[in-house]
Amino acid sequence: MYPKYYIGPMSKNVVDSIIEFTTETNNKIGLIPSRRQVEWDGGYVNNWTTKEFANYSNRLVLKRDHSGPGQGYIDDNGYRSLEEDCKYFNLIHIDPWKKFPDYKEGLKWTADMINFCYERNPLLEYEIGTEEAIRKFEWYELDNLLRDLSLILKPKIFNQVKYLVIQSGTSLKENTNTGEYDQTKLLQMVEVAKKWGLFSKEHNGDYIPVNLIKEKMSLGLNSINIAPEFGLLETNSYISEGIDIDKFWKICYDSKRWEKWVDNDFNPYTQKLDLIKICGHYVLSTPEFLNIKLDIDHIIKNNIKNKLYELY
Repeated sequence: MYPKYYIGPMSKNVVDSIIEFTTETNNKIGLIPSRRQVEWDGGYVNNWTTKEFANYSNRLVLKRDHSGPGQGYIDDNGYRSLEEDCKYFNLIHIDPWKKFPDYKEGLKWTADMINFCYERNPLLEYEIGTEEAIRKFEWYELDNLLRDLSLILKPKIFNQVKYLVIQSGTSLKENTNTGEYDQTKLLQMVEVAKKWGLFSKEHNGDYIPVNLIKEKMSLGLNSINIAPEFGLLETNSYISEGIDIDKFWKICYDSKRWEKWVDNDFNPYTQKLDLIKICGHYVLSTPEFLNIKLDIDHIIKNNIKNKLYELY
């Protein structure tokens, strides 16, 4: 019923490729837009609003990734975004942990946001927890979180929680997965999800060998998120097909979207290609990029679909 893979809609080409792939293969894939990618008042992916994105992609499973306070471009409480999400998404990842890492505060925000959503759309389903780059959890904390939520929420509302984010060692930096795989932690957290009748899901599945992803799934992991890796596939396609590197670099550099992904010793002037690969997907819908864009959508979509076939 639920997809094994949830993919970040890094661009319109990524979304189109996934629609084509699912039509060709009958495999189910979910899309996981962040608030910066797609938002009620527009995001960096094709400048889509939440409504526009959902109308375009509604044949796929749509799950808001990292809803919650401070997860968009401004330091907000997240509720204006949630209001719109409730109208258009199938699932919502409830994630207050970036702004409220304290357990009691995070628990309260999780429960309050779920209640808010349920009042507006009782059919919505939820994912709880977060990735370790935002807030590390131990298996027993996840067990406590589910126990406490089951006591706070009405049973019919708690039953709408379907996914638990588990952490087995994934983290992203400069187009690399820097996490250290911990099989024991994977097994412990998968068991917590099973205990509560939930599906287990891991974030930041990018740049991991496919055989390792499949090993994790053989050990009980139900689903995994992959996002920047698909953006890099598109960026690399432009590079290999001869886009003007200096102009592409200037657009990326001026956007400053690369800054949070690099260490202090990163040199944007001597590492131009690295900067483009980190940042390229952020600027694909800007007027500046459209002025230098190559007519290679068919090549890009073929490269993306090849990766999807590899996963399946």
